[in-house]
Amino acid sequence: MAGCAAHFSEHGAREGSAVSASTTGDGEAVTAAGSALARKLGRFAPLGRDELAALAALEAERRPVAAGAELVREREAGQRAFILRDGWACCYKLLPDGGRQVIDVRLPGDFVGLRSVLLRTADHSAAAVTDAVVAEVPARRMLELFHELPRLGAAILWAASRDEAVVVEHLVGLGRRDALTRTAHFLVELGLRLELVGLGTGAGFACPLNQYQLADVLGLTAIHLNRVLRRLRERGLATFRDGRVVFHDLPRLRALAGHHGGYLDQAGGPPG
Repeated sequence: MAGCAAHFSEHGAREGSAVSASTTGDGEAVTAAGSALARKLGRFAPLGRDELAALAALEAERRPVAAGAELVREREAGQRAFILRDGWACCYKLLPDGGRQVIDVRLPGDFVGLRSVLLRTADHSAAAVTDAVVAEVPARRMLELFHELPRLGAAILWAASRDEAVVVEHLVGLGRRDALTRTAHFLVELGLRLELVGLGTGAGFACPLNQYQLADVLGLTAIHLNRVLRRLRERGLATFRDGRVVFHDLPRLRALAGHHGGYLDQAGGPPG
């Protein structure tokens, strides 16, 4: 497999929008309308006028990216990160024999390639899953923000730590969870991540992955995944059909998955 273009299609519905705002003493509202990133970071710490203005500046220069287009290439010295404004992306490692291991799926409001800002070379590749809109962030500007706006820097560090926790859960899923539990866990996780940025609810979410793509993410064959999805549907837990995941009994689905959600840290507010 040469990369995400071989696996990921360009369709994908998105629902809702996110708004984060702060009001100054004179009543002037500072907003980051439509910014999934501002909504997500605001869950960690309240963002004031300066933080929201800085985020708006980071996301101001946007460009469209076609489905399958590569954003980050492993072992290249890019010194840049991307903010995923719209659409889905995937992070993956390519093997010498042409095989590929998906590391994570990135959603609106996520950074792509953030580690390459600090590492000399990128440690993985990343590509768009759907047609997407990204904002490129130079490494120098990212590092300046940590000095100029410590609260925003802490929130970005929280987001990066949360991404790492998601990758750890993905590793555990591939290594130790059976196919049914692994699939249930991933669907619950996607639902919570999308709900945080206003793109999902407890009833479900739009999902642009087809069964072949979802199987690739979960390390399953498409035939095996089809059986797993049928079992989830027959148990009255969840249905994945026509680009949408519908939760029929989310508490039971979470219980099956053993999903505690603590690693996503979505309760709000910084520690301490």
